[in-house]
Amino acid sequence: MVLSDIVVILCRAAEPGNVGAVCRAMKNMGLSRLRMVSPGAVDEQTLLARAIHAEDIWRGACFYDSLAAAAEDCSLVVGTTRRRGRKRKSVTLEPRALAEKLAERDGPQTVALVFGNERTGLEAQELNFCSIASHIPVSDSFPSLNLSHAVQIYAYELFLAFGGEENGRAVKGEWVPLARQAADNLTADITGTLADLGFYKNPGREEQTRFLRDLVCRAGLTEREGSYLKDIFVKAARLGSMKN
Repeated sequence: MVLSDIVVILCRAAEPGNVGAVCRAMKNMGLSRLRMVSPGAVDEQTLLARAIHAEDIWRGACFYDSLAAAAEDCSLVVGTTRRRGRKRKSVTLEPRALAEKLAERDGPQTVALVFGNERTGLEAQELNFCSIASHIPVSDSFPSLNLSHAVQIYAYELFLAFGGEENGRAVKGEWVPLARQAADNLTADITGTLADLGFYKNPGREEQTRFLRDLVCRAGLTEREGSYLKDIFVKAARLGSMKN
């Protein structure tokens, strides 16, 4: 994959000045694809004043009503957060480690880097939707980062990991990971098969579905591999029914 495979998604961004600064941060580091989810009122004059020579990023932005719609075509969805908790992601990477892992992913694909509202960050359900979490190490005395500053840090690490100006050509190869919707469908099919076998006598299917979905996305399974994995569960269910 290359830098142009990466999209930046802003969820509920409220300050147009911040959005303009995000556009500038993206263009500084070779990112060009911006997606907006339910933004606040847009004062375009303020936004463009902060964008400075990155107006094209804003003009090319796409708008969505939900994170699910914005990331439907993405094989991996990375949620940025500084908060930890029992119901939040157990796996989180720092920007440099994340950038290096993304640079290792072969073949064309779309990967989303998701940022939350300036005041509250990503909501719990938004982070649960993401395949993996990432955080920027900061001082405990003042852990809150400006939205555009956070985007700049990630964009910088991505620019370096992908080879900077040398990153202009797609890597040849046929490996294309499942898009997010396909990964959702696959994991729903797997847990559905397990449910038919009586696996979920106690609550836990929803949590296991998220676990399997995140695992599939991080592994970067192809359509063929996903189909093969699904067939394994279908065959196991068929053999189980024959023995009963």
